[in-house]
Amino acid sequence: MTAPAGVATDGPMALEIGLAQAVAIVYHARQQFPNECCGLVAGRGSRIERVFWGTNVESSPFTYRLDPHEQLRFFTELDALAMELLGIYHSHPRSPAYPSQTDVTQAFYPEAAYLIVSLPSADAPAAEVEVRAFRIVGGVITEEELAVAV
Repeated sequence: MTAPAGVATDGPMALEIGLAQAVAIVYHARQQFPNECCGLVAGRGSRIERVFWGTNVESSPFTYRLDPHEQLRFFTELDALAMELLGIYHSHPRSPAYPSQTDVTQAFYPEAAYLIVSLPSADAPAAEVEVRAFRIVGGVITEEELAVAV
């Protein structure tokens, strides 16, 4: 896949996500449509093993903010499971799976991947749903390979 103009592609790190975890993220996006969903993904190395569904306290189709109490609970659970935060995910209802200016401005975890689910409608066929991963560091967007492992 070729990156769109303005996306850095040098040195991308491949992330691996299990089919069950990918389906869980898309399902969460469908459940929250037309608002953005949000949550965290965790694992070891570059393998996503766990999805933490969060609550978007903004309840908005244009922005998200993870409930801070849930975020604290998720980080506590990550420590107990000896996992690391691998990424933050959210959906873009009716818009491309590409970081918005708001996403770039609010990218506070440079070590985390930002997974974005593009969902044209709540019942869109799987072929129309897109999930992509990015690193956002210092305002620079770098797309990462996101491999689904079965």
